[in-house]
Amino acid sequence: MDRTEVLELILDHYENPRNYGEIEDASISRHGGNPGCGDIITVYLKFNGERLEQMTYTGEGCTISQAAASMLTEILPGYTFEQIENMDYHILEEMLGEELVKMRPKCSTLGLDTLKSATGQYHQQQMR
Repeated sequence: MDRTEVLELILDHYENPRNYGEIEDASISRHGGNPGCGDIITVYLKFNGERLEQMTYTGEGCTISQAAASMLTEILPGYTFEQIENMDYHILEEMLGEELVKMRPKCSTLGLDTLKSATGQYHQQQMR
């Protein structure tokens, strides 16, 4: 996608968020945020064994933080604990563009960081 298409996609996810809301019977939920800029997010994850069955989120903040979270909810169901824990920020560069991720790293990574934290905590709980 060219830069214009990426920006249109980001704006669409911000204005029409996908998978927004709570999961009543979530396996785990986790709050994250960037207090300095006002971006906040809570991810709700439902696992079936080691696979992520469903991911939703709630939150508020800038276009980038909220759109990135929305985009993640569409691509991550089906991923395993290990796949999520081993994800790096290149996935965000593919979704949002390298330039945007480098210009706004805290906004871009909020959803992924919160997801990875929740997944790690849930995985540890399951191993006990």
